[in-house]
Amino acid sequence: MSKGLRSSFGGPNRRAFLGGASLLLPSVALAQTQGAPRRQAPAEAGPPPVVFVHGNGDSSALWINNIWRFEANGYKRNQLFAIDFAYPNARSDDSKPQPFRSSSEDQMKELATFVAQVLKATRRRKVALVGSSRGGNAIRSFLKNGGGAEQVSHAVLCGTPNRGIVISETILPGSEFNGAFPFLKGLNAGADDLIPGVELMAIRSDRNDKYSQPDGRFVGAPGKPTGVGYDASELRGAKNVILEGLDHREVAFHKLAFAAMYEHITGKAPGSMFIAQEPRPVLNGKVTGIAEGAYTNVAASGAEVEIFEIDSRTGDRLSAVALHRKTTDEDGVWGPFIGRSDAYYEFVLYMPGQPTTHTYRSPFLRSSDVVHLRPQPFTKVDEGAGAVTIMSRPRGYFGVGRDKFTLDGKVPPGINDGVPGTSTGRLAFEASPARTVVAVFNNETVPTRTWPAKDGHIVVAEFLN
Repeated sequence: MSKGLRSSFGGPNRRAFLGGASLLLPSVALAQTQGAPRRQAPAEAGPPPVVFVHGNGDSSALWINNIWRFEANGYKRNQLFAIDFAYPNARSDDSKPQPFRSSSEDQMKELATFVAQVLKATRRRKVALVGSSRGGNAIRSFLKNGGGAEQVSHAVLCGTPNRGIVISETILPGSEFNGAFPFLKGLNAGADDLIPGVELMAIRSDRNDKYSQPDGRFVGAPGKPTGVGYDASELRGAKNVILEGLDHREVAFHKLAFAAMYEHITGKAPGSMFIAQEPRPVLNGKVTGIAEGAYTNVAASGAEVEIFEIDSRTGDRLSAVALHRKTTDEDGVWGPFIGRSDAYYEFVLYMPGQPTTHTYRSPFLRSSDVVHLRPQPFTKVDEGAGAVTIMSRPRGYFGVGRDKFTLDGKVPPGINDGVPGTSTGRLAFEASPARTVVAVFNNETVPTRTWPAKDGHIVVAEFLN
């Protein structure tokens, strides 16, 4: 990995090179998530509180690694916040209501309310905002249209399609992500993208962001020009950082992205990427659901969660009795659960009308309250399968030739060559006998067990890196 970095404002981009270095194993910091922040902290000097803003269809759970690393470098837990937009998926046409989806204005207003809550809780005048993908749209709109410039000291936009995914009258017409339509046209009006009083930075990929491509392959229009280039995520006049080889999600969640955002906010490079282990981490989060095919971040009541410790090689449960069991109330909270930082766990989620979802995870080295749980639906390709196992990488895509990844010793179908374009892979198995299926991503290994699909069970191996 090259140590050479260059930066400027409106000049040559800052670059960091990703070679053969493996990803770090994560640790956990405790964030404050959507809803009224828990307690009022005394006012204090130092770097601003940080609000993390997730992308399209996502939740605050994706920021767990960033939160851990900020804490490892001196941030207190009560200074780190992560919003959960109620309806995180964008409308097909930003101007037309669509059930269980949000407009750009909806997200801007929701972010403004959350920032006000954070300022009240921390007794600070300004916050720093860090957004992934669509989260950056909400940040830019808040700063330019929602009065946010008075409440924000720093903003970091990671993989945000600032020029658009497309600039086209015919591809994605009316979309929030189309630079030819009102939302982005309004944000991009003017000679630059600067906001007076706010230190702005954009983090982008070189050529590996699926949503900053000259060809329309990843927006359903292969072979057609999108009207944008590889630099579609840059901010005019601001500091722009290029992380070479990283993909659309990694430019927010990779350790190099953390280093860039931390230095931008604090004015100094992080002292460490590694995080001290807590022997007995406290884990918590909420259960959310699906409405008309779209994930929401609305708390789900009446869901049952069980946690089992499993064998680190086979995925077998070490006991028939769950270490933790809870049925959620209206707040959707499934914990707290006090675990061990050297243990592997299986999280089982039972929700009416949804498959029973078995999620297997690597050890949690520290505490977190953004361990959110969602059901995993079956898809058409699962029809007729005896058992279905999915490997999932929420914080990045699978890069053929860049990463080492297998499920049950093979690369699942549907993972494309070239620009990393998918974060999941799935395989079907016989219903019986039940057996071990191991998922591998670089230095991370997650063991699982098969469960019968005919009885409504589905398995997810979720990577933390």
